[in-house]
Amino acid sequence: MSKLMVEDGTHIQAPAERIWKILTDSAYIQQYMFGCVAESDWKPGSPLLWKGAADGHLYVKGRVVAIEPWSRLEYTVIGADMKLADVPENYLTIACKIEDRRDGTANLNLSMGDFNAVGEGKKRYEEAIAGGGWAPMLKKIKELAEEK
Repeated sequence: MSKLMVEDGTHIQAPAERIWKILTDSAYIQQYMFGCVAESDWKPGSPLLWKGAADGHLYVKGRVVAIEPWSRLEYTVIGADMKLADVPENYLTIACKIEDRRDGTANLNLSMGDFNAVGEGKKRYEEAIAGGGWAPMLKKIKELAEEK
């Protein structure tokens, strides 16, 4: 069976360093991640917790998998309130790849999956697609990065 992924990307009129800051700084994260801030030291193997900025509730948890400043961030996620076993097999992997265009712009590509390999994968995939996939977040990340 092929992998079931949610993938999207956009070209941003901003340098890779700016996009990286938006992906890793909670002041920006809460503006595109449904009001959540990310708590992490951003080192491979470290926890990554997405908590409501207003209520402190833990909504999503995971671990940093790989980090290459200004080019690649990879981490796992699972909904903290899901009724799934908290085992690595139920975590989805999110990959953020920044391609520096060397002209002060960059491409940002995001992927999440493999939904076929996790518990309730079909349901989780359908929920991601119903929510617009990456499009709403990419739009806001692009706006934040291109702000003067």
